[in-house]
Amino acid sequence: FCLENTDPRTRGRGIQLLSQVLLQCYSLLQEKEVLHLVLFYESRLQDHHLVIPSVLQGLRALSMCEVLSPGLAVSVLKAIFQEVHVQSLLQLDRYTVYSIITNFMSTREEELKGLGANFTFGFIQVMDGEKDPRNLLVAFQIVRDLISKDYALGPFVEELFEVTSCYFPVDFTPPPNDPHGIQREDLILSLRAVLASTPQFAEFLLPLLIEKLDSELQSAKLDSLQTLTACCAIYGQKELQEFLPSLWSSLRREVFQTASEKIETECLAALHALSACLSRSVLSSDSEDLLDSFLSSILQDCRHHLCEPDMKLVWPSAKLLQAAAGASLRTFHRITRSVLPLLLEQYTKHTQSSQRRTILEMLLGFLELQQKWGYVEEDENALLSLQAPVCSVVFSALMDPSVQLQLVGIKALTVLGSLQGFLTSSDLELVVDHLIRLALHEEDSQSSEAAMEAAGSMAPTYPKVFSGRMVPRLEEELQSEREESSYNHHSLQQRCLQALAAVSTHTSIVRETVPVLLQHLQKVQKGTEARNTQEMVSVCQSLHHVALQCQQDAEGCWYFHQTVVPCLLAMAVQAAMQESTHTLPGKALLEEEVLAAMIPVISAATTHLSPELAAQSVSHIVPLFLDGEVSFLPQNSFPSSFQPFGDGECLEAQRRLVALLMAFVCSLPRDVTIPQQEWLLRELLALSCSCNCPFTATTAAKCFAGLVNKHPAGQQLDEILQVAVNRMEPILAEGPRRTQALTLLLWVTKALVLRYHPLSSCLTDKLLGLLGDTELGPATADGFSLLMAESPDVLHKSCHADVRIMFRQRFFTDNVPKLVQGFHGAGPDVKANYLKGLSHVLNHLPKPVLVTELPTLLSLLLEALSCSDRVVQLSTLSCLHPLLLEAPQVMSLHVDTLVTKFLNLTSSPTMAVRIAALRCAHALTSLPTTVLLPYKGRVIRALAKPLDDKKRLVRKEAVAARGEW
Repeated sequence: FCLENTDPRTRGRGIQLLSQVLLQCYSLLQEKEVLHLVLFYESRLQDHHLVIPSVLQGLRALSMCEVLSPGLAVSVLKAIFQEVHVQSLLQLDRYTVYSIITNFMSTREEELKGLGANFTFGFIQVMDGEKDPRNLLVAFQIVRDLISKDYALGPFVEELFEVTSCYFPVDFTPPPNDPHGIQREDLILSLRAVLASTPQFAEFLLPLLIEKLDSELQSAKLDSLQTLTACCAIYGQKELQEFLPSLWSSLRREVFQTASEKIETECLAALHALSACLSRSVLSSDSEDLLDSFLSSILQDCRHHLCEPDMKLVWPSAKLLQAAAGASLRTFHRITRSVLPLLLEQYTKHTQSSQRRTILEMLLGFLELQQKWGYVEEDENALLSLQAPVCSVVFSALMDPSVQLQLVGIKALTVLGSLQGFLTSSDLELVVDHLIRLALHEEDSQSSEAAMEAAGSMAPTYPKVFSGRMVPRLEEELQSEREESSYNHHSLQQRCLQALAAVSTHTSIVRETVPVLLQHLQKVQKGTEARNTQEMVSVCQSLHHVALQCQQDAEGCWYFHQTVVPCLLAMAVQAAMQESTHTLPGKALLEEEVLAAMIPVISAATTHLSPELAAQSVSHIVPLFLDGEVSFLPQNSFPSSFQPFGDGECLEAQRRLVALLMAFVCSLPRDVTIPQQEWLLRELLALSCSCNCPFTATTAAKCFAGLVNKHPAGQQLDEILQVAVNRMEPILAEGPRRTQALTLLLWVTKALVLRYHPLSSCLTDKLLGLLGDTELGPATADGFSLLMAESPDVLHKSCHADVRIMFRQRFFTDNVPKLVQGFHGAGPDVKANYLKGLSHVLNHLPKPVLVTELPTLLSLLLEALSCSDRVVQLSTLSCLHPLLLEAPQVMSLHVDTLVTKFLNLTSSPTMAVRIAALRCAHALTSLPTTVLLPYKGRVIRALAKPLDDKKRLVRKEAVAARGEW
């Protein structure tokens, strides 16, 4: 009834219903049914304009049918091209037409190609005048497919170009709260893919790009340059020939005149792409060599600027030359042949360090390009013929008093060193001498550090030179006893140690440097001077540096481990044995600072061992601590037995060495079995609860926690944890060792929280209960920072700990409501503990999570600012600072309170709090201006006072904040 009705609206509703049904069940139709429906819908295209949208929906359903008879796709498209004026339809209906075309192109490609250029012409008519960005993205994709799938364009190439290029450059700003999420960048990239899809567009596109390059609009210039770069990937000489002079002229002008770094970068990328495109083109014997003439133009316009006395256009010219030279080996040789001799001549001609530095930086740019192409000794290579003058210039820069020139010289030296075969053996000896001089004796630390870094990067290429010449010289300097002031001697020794570590980047060199470092450590240990502690720490830092550099090389890693770890253990055991007095250890090697410096050395030497080698090592080290088995240690004749877990005050020094056991066992891969592990865990547990020395008790607790974290789940683990809980509870309740028990509880809780162990919630509840304890409350609150933060020596991923990815979010969800509840129910003397614990948790939470929870927690954070505890104040301020930047709408609701609190804290007696408060006052300026204006005068007046603060860092923050207000 509806389909035959004389009223077009009723007919439209009938066809709409049929089309909606077809969209649901098109896959179930048979071939005859599809034919019948297609013929019906085609005839309806001639119907009243109100009916057309529903007809198109039906055709879209039919275009997805797999049983469409041959010829029907062409028939439908012809009917649409002929009967429908697409651009007069609404956006959704135009989108439907593009969808029909897209469907047929993906399933009926050969049939459509049978239409020849008529299909292209029909599509041009459909697209002409399209304005909606949603439709344009689909239309651009159709044009890309037309070109990439070789549809016939016939005489319509220019028309197809015109119908798409009219949108260039794209000028589109998405409306606020746009639900479709189409960005300007999406349209730019989609259109660029069309324009740069075929060389057939070149004759129309290149004049357009040149025209837009000469416009005043920055975005148009950027888009043109990026499109030009994209086109060069598919163009050849033929397409570019006519336009090269204009293109070069525009690029040169932009680089010489532009103030925009972005435009300069894109110009250089376009020049690089043009040069690469011309380099790729295969020449026929009678054609002109366009590349040669193009490079001649570049050299003619840029080369003379390198010689100008004011050096005004030196850098723009050098950048253009380097962009072209980096395009291919041929362009590199052509340009360097002309430019390198000139730069070397200019370096000699200029005497000022600043000018020499500029010239050497340009030279460095060309040397880095040579590095990119690889150094090949051949006739064409300009660098080979200039080997002596290049080395001479670089060496002279290294001798110059100017630090900035030295730094560029060191960079150039590193690049020359990477060109295999460029430096002769006598040059290399000179290189090593220069690097030693700069590393050890150059006053400026920048040059010294750069020289060490250069030695490290060159050593793997020339291991024999560095191990044979540099290492012995450094060893000699390290051992020399000097007359000069003790400070200078100490500084020189520090640098020697750093240089030995820096150069250890090859296994053969590591075998030379490690014995030198260990020998020096033994020498320092025997000394009696006051600064021995600091020197031992320095040696350990150098050993740690070497260990990190060995980690990726299995051979070097194992050599380091089996040489260094037993040696450090032997020295420590020896020192502990000699310490027979009842006073705390006075030997430098047993001081906390030195043991703390040894921990990362042993850890780094262990984490990358293969399971087989780690098992070999663990079979020696654990029996050393449990059974006193010292036979594997070098120089193992000790005066008495080693019993770190034994009783008695005289063993206090030996117990401290549990720190080294922790460094080793907590860094082992998880699949390595630890011998006598249950016994070891019980000994560690006992030591952590009973030891008088806080350092020993803490390291024992950490070691216990590290092992528990990796222990396989099951009955054994549950039993160990139960023993630990039973041991801690009575000590936590009362007695002199409550602090040690709290430390153990914190570390065990952390070990279990990281691996989502069920017992972790029970232990966390114990901690929450201790926040209300007047004696342990403040330390427990600080412990929440330990639970959430990265731990440097145990319980982190690089030590193979079991760390689940979202443990912080889970801890937050489970425990913050309890913290808030505890705060509200706590007495006034312990309320601060809950705030401190909360601020530590929030401080370590990922910011996006924090922003979502902000409304419920903000009132509590504001209350925390009134707390007198400076740790609470600091933690809260550091929590609020990013929230002011990331959640301005929520924070705006509390602006009055925030302004008052921040201004009050700018006069805090603690410098760190004053700085944090000023940073927050500064961050307030990211809130909406209308919210801030009522407070402007008051804040500016209040921020005048910290401008006179006695601390420079406070004054600096005050200037920044007040200026912004």
